[in-house]
Amino acid sequence: MAERHEPTGGSIILCADDYAMTVGVMRSIDELARAQKISATSAMTTTRHWPEHGQGLRRLRATIAIGLHFNLTLGRALGPMPKLAPDGVFPRVGDVTRLAIGGRIDADEIAAEMTRQCDRFEQVCGYPPDFIDGHQHVHALSGIRDGVFAALGARHMSPVPLIRDPGDSLAGIFKRGSAITKAVALYWLSRGFGAAARRAGFAVNNSFAGVSDFDPAGAERDFQRAAIGAGPLHLVMCHPGFPDAELEGLDPITKRRRVEHDIIASRELFGAKLWRPARSADGPATNWATALERAA
Repeated sequence: MAERHEPTGGSIILCADDYAMTVGVMRSIDELARAQKISATSAMTTTRHWPEHGQGLRRLRATIAIGLHFNLTLGRALGPMPKLAPDGVFPRVGDVTRLAIGGRIDADEIAAEMTRQCDRFEQVCGYPPDFIDGHQHVHALSGIRDGVFAALGARHMSPVPLIRDPGDSLAGIFKRGSAITKAVALYWLSRGFGAAARRAGFAVNNSFAGVSDFDPAGAERDFQRAAIGAGPLHLVMCHPGFPDAELEGLDPITKRRRVEHDIIASRELFGAKLWRPARSADGPATNWATALERAA
């Protein structure tokens, strides 16, 4: 049996989103993880790259936490979603948001797709996800969150995963001063999410940063401000990547991704406060209850 390790070190989780979106994004995250420049990555299991490349994340589990990047807005669903994606193609995030605000989300349909994406994560990676977040934060939207909690609760995961709360406090948002309008909108759309996740029995980060306007010129400033207003367990999202033709066809932040990669690779961001897991590559899922106790 693998020796059990608990998280140690700092209290700031630097998470690179969108693993498996494209080969260039994966190469960037792999490089940063091996150099111990990031704390975590979250993977999109709906893409064509995941079945082939997801197994490579097994070797990185000793260095970073690995989570599921729940996707409802890019590409195709893994199974039937007659209400959200009747033709199998996910709608854009604006359309999903309007459905959520209007109370027109079928939580059972969301739960079924969450289950499929979790199953695919475990089938390829070989381990359950350490944490859950959402592409474009859809997991925190009203109605969608109910399906997410139901699907994860039915899995009886132990230890329980951390679920990203993308709604930072207004005080933190204004102190940081990065993309304030966007961050406040996310705060409003995510209101009540953290408390609901805790009531459902999941771990949640205490504060959140990384919201940006994706201007490459602002990346350095955004990283410098990211720790302002940090709570005991502070989660900072980032989007590094090496641009390629596929990425240009999928994503509007291509130039910013390369800038973020270069900044992360060349800096010791957050110093001793950077959180890292402490386990072997075949070790257990992260025990976030212990991490939260130590960060408090």
